[in-house]
Amino acid sequence: MNAAPFDSTTMLALFLVTTLLALALYNRYRTRRAEREHPPSGRFVTVDGVRLHYLDQGRGSPVVLLHGNAVTAEDYVLSGVFERAAKVHRVLAFDRPGYGYSERPLGTLWTASRQAELLHRALRQLGVERPVIVGHSWGTLVALKMALDYPDDVAGLVLLGGYYAATVRLDVLAAAPPAIPLLGGALRHTLTPILNGSLLQLTFKVMFAPLPVPERFKREFPHQFPLRPLQIRAESQDAVTLIPAVITMRERYSELRLPTVIMAGSRDLVVDERHADWLHRRLPGSHLQLIPEAGHMLHYAAPGQVVAAIERVAAEAPMPH
Repeated sequence: MNAAPFDSTTMLALFLVTTLLALALYNRYRTRRAEREHPPSGRFVTVDGVRLHYLDQGRGSPVVLLHGNAVTAEDYVLSGVFERAAKVHRVLAFDRPGYGYSERPLGTLWTASRQAELLHRALRQLGVERPVIVGHSWGTLVALKMALDYPDDVAGLVLLGGYYAATVRLDVLAAAPPAIPLLGGALRHTLTPILNGSLLQLTFKVMFAPLPVPERFKREFPHQFPLRPLQIRAESQDAVTLIPAVITMRERYSELRLPTVIMAGSRDLVVDERHADWLHRRLPGSHLQLIPEAGHMLHYAAPGQVVAAIERVAAEAPMPH
């Protein structure tokens, strides 16, 4: 007896499965090629079973740099902040969990609180005492959480382009699907890298606007890194936990008594500058600096002013008990 021919539904299913498998293999190949072309440039430390990649340069009082979404620790190198600050400080820039070459194990909800706890332990393991912590964008949440939970171990804060007041954000909904269990795993290995890749250049233009994307960033940033499945998961989970993190912390902001400089670009298209003013009014003794004509990536627009803010906070930091 002859086997019945495939019906159209079966053929369509086979086509979809084959296409998704091909996409998964292609994305795996592209990830390996990107990492081969851009190997880790820093060191590694393992904390609570999590391997973290970090850059470490200079001598003097410590400064810790925490990057935002989509980028890696090298964001501070490309902006010039890392090298400038390292002239007078020991500067460490971490790939946050899931970004660059840092791990982000499954089974843990990597909230700002959990990331702050992990990085605090990493700093203790590395012998880093009372650093000035600089956070950009999503990294400001981790910086704030470290200062709130470990105030005796933080000298002060420099907060760049942060989101502090809980407001409606449609981009959170758009970024959510890859964080969904099971379905998200399938998406970030197949379709999401392709879709995100088509929007990546536009994303960077918006982040740097109204200024152009710097030539050094175009040339040296590993543009395939934000399209790797692991980093897509990190970016999506961070986006989903953004508003809950702010809601959790906003009633505690007034507890902070550390020297703090809050900086924002006056023409930021990602986070409205009013967030900076909102936080400034809730942090006693904080300093507010708006950078004219700068957008979300203000550390590229004004690296000297960011380093000057670091120096101001370091100078104002109280002596340890």
